[in-house]
Amino acid sequence: MEKRLLVAIFLSFLVLYAYQVFVLKPATNNAKRQAPASATPGAASPSGWTTAPGTALLQPSAPAPARGAAAETAPLVGVGEQAERDVVVETRTVHAVFTNRGARLKSWQLKSYLDLQKRPQELVATYLGPNEPRPFDLKVDDPAVTSRLMDALFQVSNAAGSAVDAKRESATLVFEYKDSSGLAVMKSFTFEPATYTVKLTAQVQVGDRSLNPTVLWGPALGDQIPGADSSRYVQKPEAIIVRGDKVQRVAATDLATHPVQEGEFTAAGVDDQYFIAMALPKRMVRVDYAHVVLPAPAGQDPKKTTDLVAFGVRQAQSLTDLTFFFGPKDFDVLEAVNPKLYLVRIINFGIFDFLAVPLLRGLKWIHSYVGNYGWAIIILTLLINAVMFPLRHKSMVSMRKMQEIQPQVKAIQERYGKLKATDPDRQKMNTEMMALYKEKGVNPVSGCIPMVLTMPVLFAFYSLLSQAIEIRGEPFIWWIKDLSAHDPYYVTPILMGASQLWQQKMTPTAGDPVQQKMMMMMPLVFTFMFLWMPSGLTVYWFFSNLLAIGQQYITNSVVGPPNVPRPPAERKLKTKPA
Repeated sequence: MEKRLLVAIFLSFLVLYAYQVFVLKPATNNAKRQAPASATPGAASPSGWTTAPGTALLQPSAPAPARGAAAETAPLVGVGEQAERDVVVETRTVHAVFTNRGARLKSWQLKSYLDLQKRPQELVATYLGPNEPRPFDLKVDDPAVTSRLMDALFQVSNAAGSAVDAKRESATLVFEYKDSSGLAVMKSFTFEPATYTVKLTAQVQVGDRSLNPTVLWGPALGDQIPGADSSRYVQKPEAIIVRGDKVQRVAATDLATHPVQEGEFTAAGVDDQYFIAMALPKRMVRVDYAHVVLPAPAGQDPKKTTDLVAFGVRQAQSLTDLTFFFGPKDFDVLEAVNPKLYLVRIINFGIFDFLAVPLLRGLKWIHSYVGNYGWAIIILTLLINAVMFPLRHKSMVSMRKMQEIQPQVKAIQERYGKLKATDPDRQKMNTEMMALYKEKGVNPVSGCIPMVLTMPVLFAFYSLLSQAIEIRGEPFIWWIKDLSAHDPYYVTPILMGASQLWQQKMTPTAGDPVQQKMMMMMPLVFTFMFLWMPSGLTVYWFFSNLLAIGQQYITNSVVGPPNVPRPPAERKLKTKPA
């Protein structure tokens, strides 16, 4: 029974591991989907990226005038705005740059998060061509009007010297445009000092007719590096829809079949492993998605394309006070936006989020005292193992008892070994074994309980360390510069495997050769799997092994060496006179 249970646990671990690595997506069956009426060939943009078939977000229904071409309509508002210029917005968390051409966003840099070059993290895809859609571009049903909205030079208001200071209190930036054709546009952006949100109000009129525009966010997110090698452990940009407390994710490659979402959403946008760009609507909206494929940079393998996602949001009636969040998937930050919106569920902790969330809270609390997430992981490991100490001790004692009665178990098995599995007398073997277990006070499954309890914690730690932005880029000691990345020299995985092998040799076994071989293979399997896992997870598992080894020594000293009686036949042979 113990052997079958251990095999089942081991296989369950492999299944859960494969699920976490290759699936890790919540179900999307309850989401409302709208398939495109017909698939059309992918449309190439001037900068080379293409949208997948069926995604019409950035494809006008009729040819639009070339952007940047001489306009036939003279602007009425915009005197003194004869050339494109930038407007810088500073908050305590963000350095943003807007341009008066199209009144759109050029740059959104997070001051508290750094990229690989140790510069503030950029969330706008700045590597696109100058004529590509940018965040806060507006799109209407008339392609000609859309082209003018994206190319017009707006009059800037509320910007002292091309700068907006929102570090101490909220500030508003207003762009306006009018021309002789009757087109009148106003965009108003409101910024808060210590958030990653911006509130947008936009009005578009042609004569006395009001238009309800779609707000575009170009290919997202800007932290993606075109042509860079990606790992299967890294979450790529996905469309994300939040309805109440339910989160739906759609991979970029699946957007061609359902690019349009309509309904009352808590949030809608695009996220990747650590960052998100999303709208937080208060009323019925329509969200259009497009799969964007960036070609590989010149000189690189043409197969190294980059999958991104573009989206646009249109409210049911007018574009008024629509809040956008462009920032980190930080638990505390998302909760502070609006605790009632369940935005923390956007962090993709998978099926073990019920454990990952309290573990993350505990880890952050410990970090507030020690100042290093590596040591915080070790301290949290100590606390977890301290809680499990009594149960693990009881398990070790039970396994010792199982080891002591193995000769009697083997004798019972040999007595019924020649019977077929379908023979009714075969049931007597199980009856005798259960009676033996009861007589000796042994629970055949108690030795596996700590393993069963440890596995969910392991997966929760894996989800936490691979998704929590708090761990991103955090160093530990010496060669470990990023706890969310794998050990560059594979030192900790090897130490983890060696410690697990040591622990396995110390652990009492039932004496079954097949079971012993299988259990001795587990350290090798674990070492191979941990080579590319986050080094923080490897540190956790390594120190868990060391604590278990220490506890095993304590248990051995308390209960003494195993008392394994010899089988009766062996005793008779030993005492037979020469």
